[in-house]
Amino acid sequence: MPRRLLERPCTLLAVMMYVSLGGFRSLSALFGWDQGPTFDYSHPCEVCTNLSRLPGAPIASGSPPGPQALPYCPERSPFLVGPVSVSFSPVPSIAEIVEQNPRVEPGGLYRPAGCKPCSGTAIIVPHCAQEHHLRLLLYHLHPFLQRQQLADGIYVTHQAGNGSFNRAKLLNVGVREALRDEEWDCLFLHDVDLLPENDNNLYVCDSQRPRHIAVAMNKFGYSLQCPQHFGGVSALTPDQYLKMNGFPNEYGGWGDEDDDTSRPPTSVGHYKMVKHQGDKGNEENPHRFDLLVCTQNSWTQDGMNSLTCRLLARELGPLNTNITVDIGTDPRVPGLPLVPDTHLVLPKPSVRRCAAPS
Repeated sequence: MPRRLLERPCTLLAVMMYVSLGGFRSLSALFGWDQGPTFDYSHPCEVCTNLSRLPGAPIASGSPPGPQALPYCPERSPFLVGPVSVSFSPVPSIAEIVEQNPRVEPGGLYRPAGCKPCSGTAIIVPHCAQEHHLRLLLYHLHPFLQRQQLADGIYVTHQAGNGSFNRAKLLNVGVREALRDEEWDCLFLHDVDLLPENDNNLYVCDSQRPRHIAVAMNKFGYSLQCPQHFGGVSALTPDQYLKMNGFPNEYGGWGDEDDDTSRPPTSVGHYKMVKHQGDKGNEENPHRFDLLVCTQNSWTQDGMNSLTCRLLARELGPLNTNITVDIGTDPRVPGLPLVPDTHLVLPKPSVRRCAAPS
């Protein structure tokens, strides 16, 4: 009977989280009360709309007037357009994406000119031999982020070898490497095959609780399938991510590594999923529900504090930072050691403000 219940994770998690999160806090999402503003998706704007209206290139570091003299960017950018056209064909080349995004710096870094960003967001993208998916994401995501006037960077984590794809561990690696670079305010955990359709879906964090961002996907008729699901695209502050010890490294394959974390209802975010079959090396983990049950007892030991891997390469590409790691053996095969990594003391994240300091 317990096994059969676990094969219905949405039902089980909804009951568990209803109690643990205070009951009524998740009812609005469950019954569709939190629909947010209305948008007309039948007349979307082009991907690069308003990029030409953005202020010029950022002022070089050390040149007057200096970042400290700039006013803060508005919390809601005037360059937002709402629904944006998302197309899967043709797949643009890297050169074409670079040409349309001249303000993006090596490593996929961007900082708005003319104002001081209210938030700095690192986007972490686990990747497994899905090159056309990655190019589609970069093509749509860079203009989307620039219109929001955020400071941002895109980190793509690649898993070496042909072992089972370990999304959870690659997320932990990406977070670790991003926080080595900068004291980011927000971490976005982003599947490579989900493309945002509305730039009013701001890529910022809630300081009080994690956010589930991809709540309405075309694959599911733009409806939330499981109110307590946290996958696809989600956002946490570094402090929230470290407090929950990241994601459990034992999850190999896909499924439920981020159902261990829940959220209260958030505004609707529309996404299109790139069509594809199950990827080789990214098969469903047959023991995923066993791990889901065990996590409540193992989360303090399995996560960022137990992350083991070997960094093989780190490259500042024109559109993103590429991080390639050997994550060790398949966690479903007992008795085989993982590759040790050097210990990392993560920096304490800063908090940017949207109002000028007194």
